[in-house]
Amino acid sequence: MPVKLCRRFILILLLPALLPVFGSAGAFDDLAAGYPNAALLPVSAPAAAADESRATSAGHYLSLDGLDLRAVPPAPADGSARDREDFSVLLDWQARRTGEQCAKAKAEMNHSYEVFFGKTDPFSDPTPAPVAAFFRNVGKDSVAAHKYLKEIYRRPRPFVRDARVKPCIPPVKGFAYPSGHAAMSRLFALILSDLEPSRRKDFMARADEAALNRVIGGVHHPTDLAAGKALADALYKSLLKQPAFKADLKELRSLFN
Repeated sequence: MPVKLCRRFILILLLPALLPVFGSAGAFDDLAAGYPNAALLPVSAPAAAADESRATSAGHYLSLDGLDLRAVPPAPADGSARDREDFSVLLDWQARRTGEQCAKAKAEMNHSYEVFFGKTDPFSDPTPAPVAAFFRNVGKDSVAAHKYLKEIYRRPRPFVRDARVKPCIPPVKGFAYPSGHAAMSRLFALILSDLEPSRRKDFMARADEAALNRVIGGVHHPTDLAAGKALADALYKSLLKQPAFKADLKELRSLFN
């Protein structure tokens, strides 16, 4: 991969991860402000229908009604510079990916706590039932949010848009933006990092790996991953304001090895 392109791709992936590090109260607003068309609804979407969908959608701890999702920038316009760069990166990975990388991506077709962190689980082995239940509940919040945004932006998968993209994992259905894998793996990593700060680097790296596997596999654009990570940061910010979530998180601390 050319050095300039590689640096751009790394920046795309790491920008959402840097926001919490800087700790700026306006970081999410600043990210959205960097995009001139930062409204959640594209012009072609019927606002009333989207609002109705939002009001009736809920995860476990969170309801989408009133949830601030401005941290997630709009999907790149078809043919824009960012869109073209997405395909440059995708095709570069396609040209040099290995069988082992494709096998790892295939093994992570589903998104769950066990898939993302089963091998690095800081809890006892096997994962205690309350822990598994907690992350399933958080996963419901992640799924509700990313499905809502996918329906707003309706960005097709890269292999649907460009015949040059050949997935090395079974092609998945549904829309691409934002990446549900990127959102959920990062959200879980943020939680684990709060529970065990000394391992934050490992948890976040594992989340980044799970997200990147979706580009390597050919089923997501790089900007889908960046949007998923921004979504995870916004969701965790909202979760930390929920008394029920904070109480359950406190209970998890007593289950550490």
